[in-house]
Amino acid sequence: MHAPARLTLALAIAGALGSPFASTAHAAQNTLTGWAMLPAATFSDGPTSGQFAFTNGASPENNPPYLHAQPVQGFSGVLAGPNGSYQMLVDNGFGAKGNSADALLRMYAVQVNWGAHSVSAAGFGNGAALPGFDAASRITLNDANRRLPFAIVADGATYPGSSIAVDSRISSGRLLTGADLDLESVRRDRTGNLWFGEEFGPFLVKTDATGTVQNVFRTPNVLGLGSNPYVQSPSSPLVSGATNLPGSGGFEGMALNASGTHLYTLLERPLTTDSNQKRLLVQEFSLADEAFTGDWFGYRLDADGTNIGDMTAIDDHRFLVIERNGGTATSGTPFKKIFMIDSSQRDAEGFAKKTELVDLMNIADPDDLNGDGSTTFTFPYVTIEDVLLLDERTLLVVNDNNFPGGGGRALTSDNTEFLRIQLANPVPEPETYALMLAGLGLIGLAARRRG
Repeated sequence: MHAPARLTLALAIAGALGSPFASTAHAAQNTLTGWAMLPAATFSDGPTSGQFAFTNGASPENNPPYLHAQPVQGFSGVLAGPNGSYQMLVDNGFGAKGNSADALLRMYAVQVNWGAHSVSAAGFGNGAALPGFDAASRITLNDANRRLPFAIVADGATYPGSSIAVDSRISSGRLLTGADLDLESVRRDRTGNLWFGEEFGPFLVKTDATGTVQNVFRTPNVLGLGSNPYVQSPSSPLVSGATNLPGSGGFEGMALNASGTHLYTLLERPLTTDSNQKRLLVQEFSLADEAFTGDWFGYRLDADGTNIGDMTAIDDHRFLVIERNGGTATSGTPFKKIFMIDSSQRDAEGFAKKTELVDLMNIADPDDLNGDGSTTFTFPYVTIEDVLLLDERTLLVVNDNNFPGGGGRALTSDNTEFLRIQLANPVPEPETYALMLAGLGLIGLAARRRG
């Protein structure tokens, strides 16, 4: 077989299998097949919140405090739930340690009605539809067993820096708040335990299925950059040595491999001691040993990228990562993309191979699902922190709306949008890779026999 013929056949096989090597020129063919919205002003019962939070002049109707209520917002992680539901992780509350002492750390279950473009409450344990976000729709994280090695808001008589008494429900249940931990990613292991990636430490936090803390793990400085043996944020409640990570730079992304044996924690920002400020570290954690293994690889930020928003596994070595900058529809130039990385293919500097999969600012929307009058959909929010692989050609993507803030689409409070995206080039299953490689091998064998 002549070389041109071999190339033609190879490309045909790769195309038929949804090749991971396909050009990113086809990114515009990614298509929005579902769009739904959860209004910014969505609340659940609970202690009064937002007593220390910022206000939004463009949306005074949404400004805190929220009496006897907690906002259902700030989704920074997603898990598939029962009966087609999704379980959404709420981050630290209002964006900072100092203003989130009355914001409870929770996960809420939702059902998405793609036909009605709506999102509603669901039972956390069964996924059944609920009339509102009540106790059945959520779990609330707590340290009832006193496993965290530092004092929490529940231990004090008043909220930090305030004369306001801590709500009795927080104290009695030792409920965790956004001044205790900043949770940004979540995974569930084979036994039902939950693992949270956190930013203040940064820490890896293990809870049981109900959200009760079982253990907490500090982050080793695997590259040995600087004198501190740990990766340490300025917000860490465990101070030992020099800070070597910017604030809000911890575990924004965390993946559980398909085998269910290892977690992969991804820092949102580079270490300040790293000479390469485009390198984000991914560290491997063994669930069997409950310890970091020492293995790592790098994620290389794009020239226009400044942060990552989420990370999820395709298999044991390939992952999806949301990368962004701070640009929005109202400020700057938005850079919002999803990349596929492959840790089995690392360059000399330890960076995983990286391939663009979706440009979130350029998605085909032939049916104008969000009703903006355009057949091209854009997703210009400041933070986009949720991606879930529904099948080999479908993604769920959700933004963190930073309530009561705005600036994504307008200066008013941002809503939470749920996207269902059909990929132009399906993410190949592991078996697909094997078939493709076997096909290419057969081509090579035929060429040698005919050479």
